[in-house]
Amino acid sequence: MKFETLAIHAGQEPDAATGAVTTPVYQTSTFQQDGIGKPRGYEYSRTGNPTRAALETALAALENGRHGLAFASGVAATTAVLSLLRPGDHVVAGDDVYGGTYRLFERVYRPLGVAFDYPPATDADAIAAALRPETRLVWIETPTNPLLRIADLQRIADATRARGVRLAVDNTFASPFLQRPLELGADIVVHSATKYLGGHSDLIGGAVIVNDDEIHRRIRFYQNAAGAVPGPWDCWLTLRGIKTLAVRMRAHERNARAVAEFLAAHPAVERAHYPGLPGHPQHELARRQMSGFGGMVSFELRGGFAAVERFVARVRLFILAESLGGVESLVCYPPRMTHAALPPSERRRRGIGDNLVRLSVGIEDPEDLLEDLRQALADA
Repeated sequence: MKFETLAIHAGQEPDAATGAVTTPVYQTSTFQQDGIGKPRGYEYSRTGNPTRAALETALAALENGRHGLAFASGVAATTAVLSLLRPGDHVVAGDDVYGGTYRLFERVYRPLGVAFDYPPATDADAIAAALRPETRLVWIETPTNPLLRIADLQRIADATRARGVRLAVDNTFASPFLQRPLELGADIVVHSATKYLGGHSDLIGGAVIVNDDEIHRRIRFYQNAAGAVPGPWDCWLTLRGIKTLAVRMRAHERNARAVAEFLAAHPAVERAHYPGLPGHPQHELARRQMSGFGGMVSFELRGGFAAVERFVARVRLFILAESLGGVESLVCYPPRMTHAALPPSERRRRGIGDNLVRLSVGIEDPEDLLEDLRQALADA
């Protein structure tokens, strides 16, 4: 089946008991058993819930994977993947990652004895060179957050496979509609379901999708043992969001392309970052690896932080807020919001300057969004 069909039907057959077309919300903590050791398929909703099972089936189908696992947040999903590590292990991560991921790596797992290195995500040779005998995981975002760089997943997967190292890809920015890392050689795919999968800024969730049965067994054990699972209502909201993922992503990309082209040509903008721009350094790689360029745009304003303050105070449709991937357009200031966990020196080293602005471009009318940006940058 094609993607749009899977998004509506995978794991979401009409309810066997009632014929309900929409997956029911099984709002229960526990399930009656027919006898000791004789459950009817479910025992306790931390371990498994029918609404969550429907979501996990849908997640796997969209990424063309065998196993999907749902979590209470994207960070919970990331933590579940890191549960595969032990003290003395080494992780190679791309240099441009979400600030919350960096915080988890550096302030939670490094003190536990896990080592991390951060070569450029865009340099597959540097990532391969950073691998050590004790490397167990390579962690990549592509497009990256917040600079929208593109990592060559096939080349990185070739290097990790040759060394017996697992490759995990955070696919949140692209969504499975635009990119499917398992098909490019990744072992593990991670999502913040809060973002494009949910799509309406009304839930917190995460996802892990794998093909390997043993990786699935270990992460599923962790899921139950640690208990960071989504409730059935959040699972239902994610399922509802997934149904329209394809049509939303087309609209996000249409608008983001128009916004990026406008910003790239504006005299108040020093540099615009969007993989769909022909001048983007990995534009051709993005064309090969993705089926579209996504809905995220970042840019650097002339005039430093003072210009950023003026801009965010003047926008009307772009809402100053954390997160991304919802139907509404958001503006974010990474140095003090999503990437505040990085020390200033580390932000500068990674190219996150004090004049950087990140946009999550929504699905409003594109002319309205452009007019909002035009008036906010007037006289800048």
